[in-house]
Amino acid sequence: MKFSPSLRLPWRPPSLPFPRHRPPRPSRTYARRTAYVFLGFGLAYTLDRQYNASAIARNLHTLSTCLAIAIDYKLNFKPENAHRIPALQERVAQRVYDLLTTNGGLYIKIGQAIGNNAALLPKPLQEKFSKLFDDAPQVPYSVVESVFRKEFGRPPAGPDGVFEIFEEQAAASASIAQVHRAKLKTNDGTDQWVAVKVQKPDVSKQVEWDLGAFRAVMWVYENYLFDLPVYFVVDFITDHLRRELDFELEAKNAQRTAEFIASEPRLADRVYIPRVFPDLSTKKVMVAEWIDGVRLSDKRGIARLMSDDTLDPTPHLPHPSADRFPRLKGGAEWVMRTMIELFSAQIFDWGWVHCDPHPGNIIVRPHPDPRRQRQGQAQFVLLDHGLYVRLPETFQMQYARLWQGLLTLDFDVVKGVAEEWGIGMPDLFASATLMRPVRFKEQEGGLPDFENMNDYERGVVMKEKLKGFLTDTDRMPKELIFIGRNMRIVQGNNQAFGSPVNRIRITGYWASRSLATAHTHTLTPTARVRSLAQHAVFRAVMLSLDFLFWATKVRQWASRTFGWLWGAAAARRDGFEDEIERSMRSFAKSNFGVDIPENVFEG
Repeated sequence: MKFSPSLRLPWRPPSLPFPRHRPPRPSRTYARRTAYVFLGFGLAYTLDRQYNASAIARNLHTLSTCLAIAIDYKLNFKPENAHRIPALQERVAQRVYDLLTTNGGLYIKIGQAIGNNAALLPKPLQEKFSKLFDDAPQVPYSVVESVFRKEFGRPPAGPDGVFEIFEEQAAASASIAQVHRAKLKTNDGTDQWVAVKVQKPDVSKQVEWDLGAFRAVMWVYENYLFDLPVYFVVDFITDHLRRELDFELEAKNAQRTAEFIASEPRLADRVYIPRVFPDLSTKKVMVAEWIDGVRLSDKRGIARLMSDDTLDPTPHLPHPSADRFPRLKGGAEWVMRTMIELFSAQIFDWGWVHCDPHPGNIIVRPHPDPRRQRQGQAQFVLLDHGLYVRLPETFQMQYARLWQGLLTLDFDVVKGVAEEWGIGMPDLFASATLMRPVRFKEQEGGLPDFENMNDYERGVVMKEKLKGFLTDTDRMPKELIFIGRNMRIVQGNNQAFGSPVNRIRITGYWASRSLATAHTHTLTPTARVRSLAQHAVFRAVMLSLDFLFWATKVRQWASRTFGWLWGAAAARRDGFEDEIERSMRSFAKSNFGVDIPENVFEG
């Protein structure tokens, strides 16, 4: 395009230079870039929160917290800062607790997996882990409805709904799911109520991010920071946590457990698994029979239901949960014996272990058979079948031999099993198995002088002991992680009810019996006869353990009956498990310099 000659620019004096473009001020440039950065972060945060359930933000929180802990340890865990180490441990415990509770979801499950094996961690961490409960606010009904429309293509209730009635208010809410009560649509007009477990939608978006962060942190801590063998458990734990999010698998677990119980005459009539409805269950929704009873977490309710006046401090006051049912027979002793026999059968006979037997997952109810109900018979109901571990038969036999060797004082057997599993320090291993102190004779007198050590020196000694305990992590059975969790929760349940039964004797009996009968197809005839003979010897040896147990029961009775003569302090109703806990606390103090809080084994 050409300009017309008549179009001329305004006249400029020849001496006046042409104007130059003025560069922007630095302050404006920085302000603009800062605004872009904040806008980008804000957009990323919004998208992460809206479409990714804040998974990236949670990971950044995890990494920043772990980095802060690592730097704190590197700077302050030194000999010259020994007097500051208790404050360091308090800071670390608070950071870990804040991280787990803020992130929620699978972080609670991971924290519980660590917490149930935290007896030898510093006291501040033990106390924080003991407060890590698996509860959470429920998500709104609109979110639940969206899950149903995605899984079933229709709402929970209504003319086109899945159920005739669906209670919008959740009956219970935990970190990964919540439970609603609903009524099935039936052709015969009968009222059939069910429990509907609905997975919170954010969990499925967060799971791989959360498990990835867990894996990265454990790897860095082992290889760069603390030089402790901890990464070997990561694959096993993450695999089982993933399974817990598959509700179709949980339904199959429940059905399989019910089959095992039906095949065991000693448990078939006493234990019940709620019936599941596979046709109404998906990977994110599970429907099972609604069970009406008293949860084991309601100690006073169980005492009232089972006619155990020794555990009910206020028998004159009403109890809405328990007073709806007739009084049953057997007391807390029946409940605890059934519980311990059930989990012993799972470990030693079936190789199929429920790994979360906390009191909220156990209900006691009147037996549904009217004839047995008239006789005052109870029934033990086990809930929440998401987390199971399968035990190879070889491991079952090794674990049973370990228990038999421990209770018959055959320390050669204990050492042999420990060596097979790549575990050093047999006395610590035996103590962790029995949940009571065990010491081999040749190791007496060789304890560290923790009383004259500072906090730094105790930490160094404890680290070396733990490294000596895990000598070959490739051979160590990862199943021990969840079996240990099961054992500790069962012990805590028994302890909470005053130790009405001898847990160690019952567990040991099932272990020895399984060697004599359950696994005999793998033994030669000579080995089978030897196994039966060892079982007979075991039963004779158990008489001494019974004597200790009943001595404690007599002392409990005397305290309840005559304690008023010596005051309230003498009237403590400590049971057998309380005696064991005190011994374990003393054992940890003398062997590791660790102060374990009271009631550390509560379920």
